[in-house]
Amino acid sequence: METENSNQSYWIPMADLMTGLMMVFMLLTAAFMLRVEKTTTLVVKEYESTKQDMQLALQKEFANDLKQWNAEMLGDMTIRFNDPTVLFATGSSELRPKFKEVLRQFFPRYVALLTSGQYQNAVKEIRIEGHTSAAWTGTTDEKTAYFRNMELSQARTRSTLEYLLSLSAVQPHEKWLVQHVTANGLSSSHPLTPGDASVGAQQANQRVEFRIVTNASEKMDLIAEKLQSK
Repeated sequence: METENSNQSYWIPMADLMTGLMMVFMLLTAAFMLRVEKTTTLVVKEYESTKQDMQLALQKEFANDLKQWNAEMLGDMTIRFNDPTVLFATGSSELRPKFKEVLRQFFPRYVALLTSGQYQNAVKEIRIEGHTSAAWTGTTDEKTAYFRNMELSQARTRSTLEYLLSLSAVQPHEKWLVQHVTANGLSSSHPLTPGDASVGAQQANQRVEFRIVTNASEKMDLIAEKLQSK
């Protein structure tokens, strides 16, 4: 009887100890999750603020030029050059003289703004994206046309990037540009009006876009890694 009572008095404190440890663990987990949530919220707010500031700065810089360049700025900071008759000759990757002049006016100012102290660390990538129509002269096969246009769009963005990096006005930023600017030929994979095969829609799909990718997601991943290592 005495042994049974001693066993009970032993297990009761052990149960209390395990319950206490579990509560401590739950509190630590909750505190960690709260810290991660607060930090992530701060990063998201900082990203949104920087993105908004950058959008406004781009709009202010190019407000008087976009119309004469046949260009527009989208809500995600993408700058789109629309007029295919200005950009390239049909089936060619060689920049037309007028498009070269537009880029000569546009790109140095674009680079100067994005490499400024306020925005440089927020830019992960500047994507030069080339888009084509879904058609290709001489074939009605959609797959063949897609791959022919893929080759053409890739050649066009490469020639655009080569021309941009040849501009003397951006030479001081050449190393940064090589690390951050990419040429991306997307063929007809992102039409502006899916399913519209009209001539006007196909012409509108032939465009060049400058798209900014920020490093917000990388920042959040890095913060999460640091918190987990502590």
